[in-house]
Amino acid sequence: MAKDASFDVVSEVDFQEVDNAWQQALKELKQRYDLKDSGAQLDYDKQKHEFILLAPSDFVATQVKDVLGSKLVRRQVDLKAVQWSAPISASGGAVRFIGALVSGIDEDLIKKMNKDIKAQKFGKVKTQIEGEKIRVFSPSRDELQAVITWLKEQDYGIPLQFVNYR
Repeated sequence: MAKDASFDVVSEVDFQEVDNAWQQALKELKQRYDLKDSGAQLDYDKQKHEFILLAPSDFVATQVKDVLGSKLVRRQVDLKAVQWSAPISASGGAVRFIGALVSGIDEDLIKKMNKDIKAQKFGKVKTQIEGEKIRVFSPSRDELQAVITWLKEQDYGIPLQFVNYR
């Protein structure tokens, strides 16, 4: 198997970049005239890896999400990595949103991805599930490139990265 080329399919988030984007979003929320005195709050729980957004209305919440999203994109964090909850009613007519950061591929999704890759019948491509990643092997690098291209076209609802290409 030493002659086979391979790569890993993973879903990882750089939490330091997320923290930096959050810090920048907080600065912009304090400076923007339309959001400065709106009462919107954006917190980041580093242990749970989630954002807590409290806003007086859905409109203001959408504005804050857009500010945070622009900062995340600028720092190369895929917006699919943040999964926002439905609005939760808070006191005083405010709304609360929880934005969970998704890192890693859960067991059901990884099995589905593995099954989908095998169903495409890419030449001599073999796959192997290793925890929260899929290792894809093939003697042909062109086949591996075809698998990467195909996976990029699919929408699994999470950001995918292709690492350890050997």
